[in-house]
Amino acid sequence: MNNQKFAASELVLAPDNSLYHLRLNNNEIAEKVILVGEPERVEKISYKFDNITLKRENRGLITHCGTYKGKLISVIATGMGTGNIDIVLTELDAAVNINLKTKQPFENTRQLDIVRIGTCGSMQKNIDCNEFVASQYVIGIDGTFDFYADDKEVVNKDLTNRFMYFMNWNKDFAKPYAVDASENLLKSIAFDMHRAITITAPGFFAPQGRSLRLNLADNTINNRLPLFSYKNIPVVNYEMETSLTYALGRALGHNVLTVCCVVANRVKGEFLEDYAEKMDILINNVLNRI
Repeated sequence: MNNQKFAASELVLAPDNSLYHLRLNNNEIAEKVILVGEPERVEKISYKFDNITLKRENRGLITHCGTYKGKLISVIATGMGTGNIDIVLTELDAAVNINLKTKQPFENTRQLDIVRIGTCGSMQKNIDCNEFVASQYVIGIDGTFDFYADDKEVVNKDLTNRFMYFMNWNKDFAKPYAVDASENLLKSIAFDMHRAITITAPGFFAPQGRSLRLNLADNTINNRLPLFSYKNIPVVNYEMETSLTYALGRALGHNVLTVCCVVANRVKGEFLEDYAEKMDILINNVLNRI
């Protein structure tokens, strides 16, 4: 058993001994976890539960736990960006694998199934709004995982290197890192969805090629991205959370997958304002398949 005891400055807890941001204690999280970006989407999912056993909220991070058709499920709103994912994934793992009273790791680790449900923009002309996309691979251009020294074996180095070569990647940008989804979740949840290479950007505007009053450092990226593929899987979509969800999740021993509803087509310049019905179908699919 690892007898390492984490310092109070590293494993930061609230006054009630719960995790500082999520406000969760040991034994409160199900092994089936759904992550969403938007806080209001938590209730749209937990509304479908047979019963709700826990509600917790702090700093916009909302957690509901309950049962759905006999399955224990937790749904958590992470907010936007990999910075939030760094907090949520780390504390989520701590909730199941670190004894918050002794501040030591449990002898036996728990493995979670973590599925992120989100929205995205398509970069392929043939994948339209209202369709569902599963991230078989993700390429992070956010740089967040560079701050972790361990478990770099989760990075798909072949995909990373091929992507950087194809894109002639600007050395002034953060170095990309590619990670695979968990194959078992791809098979059980995303068997009828488009498979994608997803690009995780550190922002919504310039990092995704949008220009308003400021110029882009490279205005050719979005022209080249749709042309890249790996093992016949093309770059399909942008979003802002999957890279670190996959990297941290897999490095910590969990299963991970992101599925998205396409709400914009960047090639056609289309944006779907009302996607509630399709998102509800996607939520039902995940709940029934997780």
